Amino acid sequence: MIFFVAQLHPHNQILKTRTMKWLNSLAVFTAFQVSMASILEERASVNDVATIGYATLNGGTTGGSGGPTTTVTTLDALTSAVSGNAKKIVIISGTITGNTVVKIGSNTSVLGAKGSALNGVGLRVLNENNVIIRNVKISKVLAEAGDALGIQASHQVWVDHCDLSSDRDHDKDFYDGLLDLTHGITGVTVSNTKLYNHWKACLIGHSDNNGAEDTPITVTLALNSWTNLNSRTPSIRFGHGHIFNNVFDDNNDGINTRDGAQVLVENNVWTGTDKPLYSTDGGFAVATGNDFGGASDTAPQGDFTKAPYSYTLLSTSSVRASVTANAGQTLDF
Repeated sequence: MIFFVAQLHPHNQILKTRTMKWLNSLAVFTAFQVSMASILEERASVNDVATIGYATLNGGTTGGSGGPTTTVTTLDALTSAVSGNAKKIVIISGTITGNTVVKIGSNTSVLGAKGSALNGVGLRVLNENNVIIRNVKISKVLAEAGDALGIQASHQVWVDHCDLSSDRDHDKDFYDGLLDLTHGITGVTVSNTKLYNHWKACLIGHSDNNGAEDTPITVTLALNSWTNLNSRTPSIRFGHGHIFNNVFDDNNDGINTRDGAQVLVENNVWTGTDKPLYSTDGGFAVATGNDFGGASDTAPQGDFTKAPYSYTLLSTSSVRASVTANAGQTLDF
């Protein structure tokens, strides 16, 4: 018996060791799954308000928080539900298809349910105040209808966790802008959003001749993903833009600061462009902590050195992983 026990003892130790290693691996894998689930599908409230950037100033951006909630599944229902200035929350469910742009009234939150989409249907905020657009996926809005997402002459707007795209299979005028912020908009933040597969991505200030209206422009672009875009990533005229913790991959253009614009550019990451940050027509930039992917910043030095709000700046080395995991339609209400 002593001989028998002596033979089994090492074997039992090996089994025990292997079992413990397997259990530890299972625990790590389970924790990883839970962690990834929390990243890829973040719980959010329909009553959330803006928490980042210029949209937090001037009393903040609350959208329709606290108002009645309506879920829509058709274009007619969406158009009706988002109109008017009464406080309201509108949730898009399923896929809505069309060839038009829907105008959103003030004091409105437009939220995309998990898996929802607008195909050929854009959203427009025109002469309005206090609007939130979150978790909305918009694709292939034809130029004859308008921009995929257009914000004009409006104030206090938060665009968050949206997914904006078309394709580059047609010429540059088949679609219009993907995200255009024009006519003196102020208090606008675009965060955690994906912009991809498009010719003209993001225009901030629409004309060299519109300085009187556009000089007050204030925009924050944070934690967004920009991929396979031909131009305007973004193009900004006259106003102030704070651009931090974005990822820019395989675009034909970079940040173009123009017509006296002052841009603060912090801890962003680029690959695949030879002009990540540059100026035409006398724009300016202050750039710190960026990874230009081997290219250079050629914009003249500006004087916008500090944003007028508090914010958390990710280290440059952490930006890609965070944006890749979180940007786009990843919320669940």
